[in-house]
Amino acid sequence: MNIVIFYGGKSGEHEVSLRSAAAVARNIDSTKYSISLVGITKDGKWYLQSESELERIKKDSETGFAIEEDASMAVSVIPGGGVEGAFFAAGKTIRCDVAFPVLHGTYGEDGTIQGLFDMAGVPYVGCATMSSAITMDKEKTKAIWRQAGLPVVPYICLERSDLANQAQLEEILSKAAETLKYPLFVKPCCAGSSDGASKASNRAELDEALRDAFLWDDKVLIEKAISAREIECSVTGNSVTADGKSSASNIRAYIPGEIAPSHTFYDYDAKYNDPDGANLLIPAAVEQDVLENVREIAMKAYMAVDASGLSRVDFFLDRENGSLYLNEINTMPGFTKISMFPKLCQAAGTSYPELLDILIDEALERAKYKNALKTSR
Repeated sequence: MNIVIFYGGKSGEHEVSLRSAAAVARNIDSTKYSISLVGITKDGKWYLQSESELERIKKDSETGFAIEEDASMAVSVIPGGGVEGAFFAAGKTIRCDVAFPVLHGTYGEDGTIQGLFDMAGVPYVGCATMSSAITMDKEKTKAIWRQAGLPVVPYICLERSDLANQAQLEEILSKAAETLKYPLFVKPCCAGSSDGASKASNRAELDEALRDAFLWDDKVLIEKAISAREIECSVTGNSVTADGKSSASNIRAYIPGEIAPSHTFYDYDAKYNDPDGANLLIPAAVEQDVLENVREIAMKAYMAVDASGLSRVDFFLDRENGSLYLNEINTMPGFTKISMFPKLCQAAGTSYPELLDILIDEALERAKYKNALKTSR
């Protein structure tokens, strides 16, 4: 069986993907699967990579993938080509039993490439097109969770069109200050890894935070800043087709962990660049009943957005009153050696290679159900 790993991407998280994908490639069981690599450049071009690139990262556990931009290895996609003929490069097709898009953020985690895989007719790891698109939009995700009766942090959504009407903008920002109170968190609705996110303690800082956030997206969230501990929970399975027959499709929430950042908040540098940017506590240093509550809410949040494959569900635990809030869901979380998602699964007794087996099996199971559906009379 051949697994095609897609990495890089037209995203602010391009470099993270290079490291995540390398970790995935190192841990896939080579006795079960062969691997092909497709590197996606920052301008969105796809190139089939040589086998030597896979050999290189296996010899060096500290390095991430590189992308060789060889025009003769440019990848074409054939709609409806299926497992044997969807991808074409260097004069021949690339067999793709399962596509593994280790792509974070825009053009990778937002439903765009998932829709492409659907049109190409290949199984793929991770959430389906609709749930990928919805969960990439933090405002839409919060709306669904709130409708499902799940706890979310109070927020206001600001759109770029609001900037064109100064009176309307002032009304929205005044409402934010009056109802949510400073300090406030400002973040793009559809960006990841804390890109464009910042904390504002007054109006001048709020204006600056908004300018930065609107560089990343056309919609921005203004949230109440809670003095909170950051709790995370890994979830796998298929919330739509799980029927108890396939262990890979059954919904499972793993041991919750806690992020204790040394930075002002858990920003990009703390996540990926600073080895001392945060302490990872597994399990989270909370009572057992809180751990179980996190796991239960994580599964409900996962199912509310029809998630499948995998996700990391992030929470805030209010330091003052112990209230638990959903923060966001990441449908392709980091897979680097310091990433929380695989660490939480490993703490629950699921090794990295076993976790990848589960994700690949779920992708195949979901494709089987999808292919059995009628599309015409």
